[in-house]
Amino acid sequence: MTKTSMTFNLADLFESVADTIPDRNAIVCSERRLSFSELDDRATRLANCWAGLGIGHGDHIGLQLRNGSEFLEAMLAAFKLRAVPVNVNYHYVEGELEYLYNDADMVALVVHQAFAPKVAAVVDRVEKLAHVFCVADQSTEEVAAQFIDYEGALASGSSSRDFPPRDSDDIYIVYTGGTTGMPKGVMWHHRDLFFASLGGGDSDRSGNLITEPEQLAERVLPQGMTILPIPPFIHAAAQWISLGILFGGGRVVISPEGAFEPEAIWQCVNDEQVQMLILVGDAMATPLSDTLEANPGRWNSSSVFMIASGGALFSPVAKKRLLGYLPGAMIMDALGASETGVMGSKISSTANADDREPRFQVNEHMTVLNEENAIIEPGTGEIGKLARKGHVPIGYYNAPEKSASTFVDIAGERWAIPGDLATVEADGTILLHGRGSVSINTGGEKVFPEEVESVVKEHDDIFDAVVVGVDDELYGQKVVAVCQTRSGDSIELAQVREHCRSNLANYKLPRAVACVDKIRRSPAGKADYPWAKETAIRVLGEREKT
Repeated sequence: MTKTSMTFNLADLFESVADTIPDRNAIVCSERRLSFSELDDRATRLANCWAGLGIGHGDHIGLQLRNGSEFLEAMLAAFKLRAVPVNVNYHYVEGELEYLYNDADMVALVVHQAFAPKVAAVVDRVEKLAHVFCVADQSTEEVAAQFIDYEGALASGSSSRDFPPRDSDDIYIVYTGGTTGMPKGVMWHHRDLFFASLGGGDSDRSGNLITEPEQLAERVLPQGMTILPIPPFIHAAAQWISLGILFGGGRVVISPEGAFEPEAIWQCVNDEQVQMLILVGDAMATPLSDTLEANPGRWNSSSVFMIASGGALFSPVAKKRLLGYLPGAMIMDALGASETGVMGSKISSTANADDREPRFQVNEHMTVLNEENAIIEPGTGEIGKLARKGHVPIGYYNAPEKSASTFVDIAGERWAIPGDLATVEADGTILLHGRGSVSINTGGEKVFPEEVESVVKEHDDIFDAVVVGVDDELYGQKVVAVCQTRSGDSIELAQVREHCRSNLANYKLPRAVACVDKIRRSPAGKADYPWAKETAIRVLGEREKT
């Protein structure tokens, strides 16, 4: 590949970095350690194998994989072919998988052996899905005879990078479940994703973006950062941070089998001197803190200077506790969505970890719009819709109506409006209130669940909580806290209300509590609000019968 042929295509960009630092470690996963040249070679061989099967430009390849080098190399292989990798939630059951495979028009799929039986049960009902590649793991699940061994396929491919020219406008898709409804595939051009979500060649996010793709190799850091992304690669944030770090010459450490096992994660931190941990709020931070508390002095975690979190509540109590074990670290709450890319951040340290307000510093492309899609002036206190212009997605795949409501042309500019409600403070920061689709209207007042969840979870006996609105004859909806206690016993409503009273207005206080053995969350730790609402209705209904 010559410099004159280079574009903002993600494969072009990665190859330029790999050619610059071929011998530097790129991925560490258990016993596998891949340099940049080895990662590039594996992706190239896989791409050539797929090309030999007729897979190419515009074809969709599903990735139903736990975290591992295979996920990242398969993404890169697809980019090399101008094909489109599509994330598949490995927790989906057969009906959900069949829907996603068909909705995404998948022609090929890469799947871990543990999930092979679910694939085999539906593959014959997916018209376009012609090739399934199976990655061996520690499971003993039976693999269908027609499935292709991943490592064998990769080894059979040529190491030649003689691919057709690529384009900055090639497509990247990430499927997102959101808070309601069936999953939707958000489509990005490579160029827009690179600048909106992968750093744009600016490793310290100071606004010094590259202007030509050739400049990326010149920006490779002398000593790249080492990160450990804990959330699954099947979610956008983990993909974006990992690709962004690789484009800066950094190293991605992956926990064994891609599992969320706190002891294994801290061992990786100890062994690989991880500098940044990526997690999702309390759901991951609390077990990590519990493990450090139970094993004092077992691991050296002093290399960690940054903990990045996004996508779910990270409460002050959980922040303070984790920072107590990592006193030199900072916490960065990231504001972003599959439909907008990275929008802003909030930095916390031991000095300000008590601040529970979700207030973010945002870039110049972010604003808040009113119902008429006019920009709300800072400091007015008016609640509006968070919006981004500039580098934004094309739309949702196979969903023109949903695209039209989320990606809007206003006065000749294209905006992404994902559904988050916010206010613009006088200093230009954004105060996030939450998704309008899960907000609670009680007695004419609007309540945002995450605000209440943050306070509820500060109770000493509440391990996890999700707050929902349940229909109520008097209030329209009443605030219900679905709680998992540390003790395993039920907790009384009066205790929860009394605990919250000094931090929440009276109308925001829970009017009922539903205790469960375990709060259900997505693989990335995000709250499952539909499940929580169904559970609250069921538990409260059973209580009324007794």
